[in-house]
Amino acid sequence: MKIKNICCIGAGYVGGPTMAVIAQKCPEINVTVVDINDQRIAAWNDEDVENIPIYEPGLSAVVQEARGRNLFFSTDVDAAIDKADMIFISVNTPTKTYGIGKGMAADLKFIELCARQIARVSKDDKIVVEKSTLPVRTAEALKNILDNTGNGVNYQILSNPEFLAEGTAVDDLMNPDRVLIGGDIETPVGKEAVEALVDVYAHWVPRERLLTTNVWSSELSKLTANAFLAQRVSSINAMSELCEKTGADVNEVSKAVGMDSRIGSKFLKSSVGFGGSCFQKDILNLVYISKSFGLHEVADYWEQVILMNDHQKRRFAAKIVQTLFNTVSGKKIALLGWAFKKDTNDTRESAAIYVADYLLNEQAEIVVYDPKVSTEQIYTDLDYLNSRSSEENRARAKVVNTPYEATKDSHAVAILTEWDEFKDLDWQKVYDEMLKPAFLFDGRRLLQRETKEAIGFEFYAIGS
Repeated sequence: MKIKNICCIGAGYVGGPTMAVIAQKCPEINVTVVDINDQRIAAWNDEDVENIPIYEPGLSAVVQEARGRNLFFSTDVDAAIDKADMIFISVNTPTKTYGIGKGMAADLKFIELCARQIARVSKDDKIVVEKSTLPVRTAEALKNILDNTGNGVNYQILSNPEFLAEGTAVDDLMNPDRVLIGGDIETPVGKEAVEALVDVYAHWVPRERLLTTNVWSSELSKLTANAFLAQRVSSINAMSELCEKTGADVNEVSKAVGMDSRIGSKFLKSSVGFGGSCFQKDILNLVYISKSFGLHEVADYWEQVILMNDHQKRRFAAKIVQTLFNTVSGKKIALLGWAFKKDTNDTRESAAIYVADYLLNEQAEIVVYDPKVSTEQIYTDLDYLNSRSSEENRARAKVVNTPYEATKDSHAVAILTEWDEFKDLDWQKVYDEMLKPAFLFDGRRLLQRETKEAIGFEFYAIGS
């Protein structure tokens, strides 16, 4: 089976970059990315390719090459579904905020809406690919909906989870560690569907990196991979607090531990806490699944990773208050960075949101600078927590366009995202324009203590 037309429902952080790379690497396949969000599609179609809605290094060049040739962005969802041989579902699956599983289970309402729309529109056989991160056995629910509400059309459901790290997503797509494809590998038609997707990726990914499994293994592998990575971050963050109490340095500890080939160095960098769209959501999903099977000890084990991450964010904010003579009321605190990590404009579950909220609850006046996150997004993130009114957030949290605007006349500066530009700031200028004593809190272990203390800063870094 040769794929000629691909449709991707969802033009977000996964769908947009993934489809752009597929289109670039497979010029004979027409790829259409659809979304009901008019503004998002308009941004993907903007004449100035630098204005596309997702910031990822290298992405604008990929889009520029393929857009209009065989990569298209549209709000006509039905037309794209009708034309497609293969449909990727890449919509949001947030943690439920209501009902059974509230706070843990994935909310699958958008997935179900996609399935029902596919069933309503389709006139010929389709391969439907789960690209969104989903709970185990979601494919079964998708197949039930498609088979029972369709019109005689045959569907094959594949699981193709993404393993992208934001900030390096294009590189991850171009040169992946592995591409995981789950399907009904026990039947001839299932194998054929799996092979059709394998052939798409084989345009640029070596065959030995194309891993095929059953659907359930593929779905669970995604949750497990993110849980393992998050566990490592929380483990080193737990050690960072012990380092501060004992006089050890967490960077030295993580280097020593990471040189053990059985452990390795990746994801052993301590910080104010992990964020992003995947780690917390996927671990909570794993906790919920474990509880639903009565595996309470398993659930408790993974939930502790989340609790450790929450603790790390709280204690960093509390350290700021404690250091500033136990009160930040009316004091200006500059927050450098709002994205959950560098080289992305994604702010989902960013530690900065929770540190800012804590400080606002302590009556601080905060000023935020981030090179890629919009003012509107920062206020949306604060409003989402419902800690105070939207008006109060706008009155007491200011967003500025340069780091020096943020730090001028501030009592303290906190680095919350590891943007490279923060290493190269004129820190003497920052110090000169701050109130004294000038406090500097490094939540990302980005700066050299010796040089900052030599300038005159009262310096605090996680884990030392």
